[in-house]
Amino acid sequence: MYAITIREPGDPDVLEWAEVADPRPGPGEVLLEVAASAVNRADLLQRQGHYPPPPGASETLGLECSGTVAELGEGVDGWALGDEVCALLAGGGYAEKVVVPAGQLLPVPGEVDLLTAAGLPEVACTVWANVVMHAKLTEGETLLVHGGAGGIGTHAIQVGKALGATVAVTAGSAERLERCRQLGADITINYQEDDFVEVLHKETGGADVILDNMGASYLKRNVDALTADGRLVIIGMQGGVKGELNVGALLGKRASVFAAGLRFRPLDQKAAIVADVRERLWPLVSEGLVKPIVGQVVPMAEAASAHRALEEGSVFGKVLLAAKS
Repeated sequence: MYAITIREPGDPDVLEWAEVADPRPGPGEVLLEVAASAVNRADLLQRQGHYPPPPGASETLGLECSGTVAELGEGVDGWALGDEVCALLAGGGYAEKVVVPAGQLLPVPGEVDLLTAAGLPEVACTVWANVVMHAKLTEGETLLVHGGAGGIGTHAIQVGKALGATVAVTAGSAERLERCRQLGADITINYQEDDFVEVLHKETGGADVILDNMGASYLKRNVDALTADGRLVIIGMQGGVKGELNVGALLGKRASVFAAGLRFRPLDQKAAIVADVRERLWPLVSEGLVKPIVGQVVPMAEAASAHRALEEGSVFGKVLLAAKS
């Protein structure tokens, strides 16, 4: 089969479409014929040599994909050859075939085509696990989403609205904020011009839940923006890894700070998240209340151009890689 390989750590030009050995499913695993994968910021870090995959995972990039079931490993039930699915991966999505634990498979939800479904598993599991399963966002609360125009952000806006929350977002241009409004965002904040802490305190009194992709550079302001009993969930480090945390401010608000990735979770935790997504989120997707937002589709062999687009910040929503033209 063919897959994207990394010649050496570096810029997008180190990505090459090359012939590699076919994977084979082991016990409890499923082999997929890949229809498409999607580009995530973790892929950019791995390409640069900063984010190696978990032990035993594929060295190939790609944290999600869609495709059809081509082979079942020993002990797998509930799936059949030819089933159209999408999958949460620890790696391997930038390829014509990939092996995935059966517990990380999801059916392609109604009204979503097979190609587009490739952009759902990573954002769906990340947002649902952090905003709903951990932070327990409920109707009537305020959710602040940083990076509202990205794959995670566009999904989180819709999930928040479907759950009855007031949704605030940050983004870097009027055009991107307008598109966030079209997805349902109630409060839009241009981080180039406005202080999100001041805007939130003026509009709602603060945020009950904050989904943050920046990390250190936003830590103090995020805590300042929380309401009493607020929950800050950190899922990215685009603004650095070390920041100062005012414990007194947390104590005064009875607030919490939680940081969690998805890729390195044990298989049983991933399976539990996928199962909850299938039970509670997938009906919202099937009903069209939460839709995958795709900004660009690129042939998988041209993954370098997709990486450049994500790095430039020129795409609204997800960038997909189609395995076959």
